[in-house]
Amino acid sequence: MSDPHICPEGETIIGLDPLARFNAVLDDARTAHADAAALILLGDLTHHGDVASYQRLHAALRNLPFPVIPMLGNHDRRDKFLTVFADAPQTRNGFVQQMRDIGQHRVITLDSLDGPPYRAGHHAGRLCVHRLAFLEDALSTRAGRHAVVCVHHPPFDTGIAGMDRIKLADGQAFLERLARHGTLHLICGHIHRTMSGSTHGVPWSMFKSPCHQGLLEFTQLNAHLSSNEPGAYGIALLTDNGIVVHSEDAGLRDRRVFGGYGTDD
Repeated sequence: MSDPHICPEGETIIGLDPLARFNAVLDDARTAHADAAALILLGDLTHHGDVASYQRLHAALRNLPFPVIPMLGNHDRRDKFLTVFADAPQTRNGFVQQMRDIGQHRVITLDSLDGPPYRAGHHAGRLCVHRLAFLEDALSTRAGRHAVVCVHHPPFDTGIAGMDRIKLADGQAFLERLARHGTLHLICGHIHRTMSGSTHGVPWSMFKSPCHQGLLEFTQLNAHLSSNEPGAYGIALLTDNGIVVHSEDAGLRDRRVFGGYGTDD
């Protein structure tokens, strides 16, 4: 799940309650996929990076049947996050990154939050030498496993003009590093849309937010354009031969399942 943007109690985003939307998506995922190996939260966990919002998120994640792997995005604040999620794995340099082996796959989650210091209005991402060194070690020691690399900020242009201005810095060098290692899949957040593609030989996927969605807008340079489309989450099936990625809309009202195509079926 990407970009839940949990807010303080009583605050909404474009008239939507982020926590209520997140809980609806979480309930769908928990019901359908209680056997999941893990739930990865792809960053922008909160909207303001405040302790109260992290506490609300932490409470929502209690008593899940699977472990949670949290990541940070541009709306997060590392110190406030660690105040509430004190058990979150950190690198020796204090970044919220980890690697986890699941069967024939190594899942690597990265911290692309650019700060501190946190500059007002700055939403692009960054991976410093320390974070990239962690990635290099995780990829080079995976002993033949497929790799799934997760980072909040996409390191490539998507065609969505407003968001492409706040992507990962030095994205081409990052993709070239990944391509040298081969046999991997990249999963990103940040855009609030379901997309897939391949850039510099690196296949990638991303998902909508549980809360508000980005627009398919190729010309306006506005990174804040949003809609109230249904929330969604992704399902990554880790197979012996690689990975199959699905996206599932959640919390749909009046959803009906039909057994055929006739008007009365």
